[in-house]
Amino acid sequence: MFTVGVIYLVIISCCYIFLWPIDRDKVLQSLRLSWQSLLKLLPLLVAIFGLVGLFQEFIPPEIVARLLGKSSGLFSLLISTFAGAISIGPPLAAYPLAETLLNAGAWPPAIAAFIFSWISIGVITLPFEAATFGARFALLRNGISFIAAMLCGLILGFLL
Repeated sequence: MFTVGVIYLVIISCCYIFLWPIDRDKVLQSLRLSWQSLLKLLPLLVAIFGLVGLFQEFIPPEIVARLLGKSSGLFSLLISTFAGAISIGPPLAAYPLAETLLNAGAWPPAIAAFIFSWISIGVITLPFEAATFGARFALLRNGISFIAAMLCGLILGFLL
């Protein structure tokens, strides 16, 4: 993951260097906006990595393997889909946590369902969605997304 980040930084730096002679003001404005975005995200990133650290140190791999491992089958899909559904935060937060769970022995399809449900299901935001689009729509969309997350996990299991 570190290598990918370095590659992105090199590519973005090359873009800034290329664009600098074309329009310095826009490049500087872009750098200011980037810095502001980083400052806004920094507390969340620290919290995410803090959560990952807590998982790594306080949740034994045996428990992860027992609950989310391949031997648990559909139960692991159900638990991970539910865990993703009740999680809050940007999708960016799901990936480090998912990596930690995989390294602790979680079944890859269960982790795929976890990520899918984190992104597509909004249990925490359900009241707002229901107020905006109607309760029937919100419940139906979230229910279908829950089933789709489990199916995506199963499909991934067959492909791996």
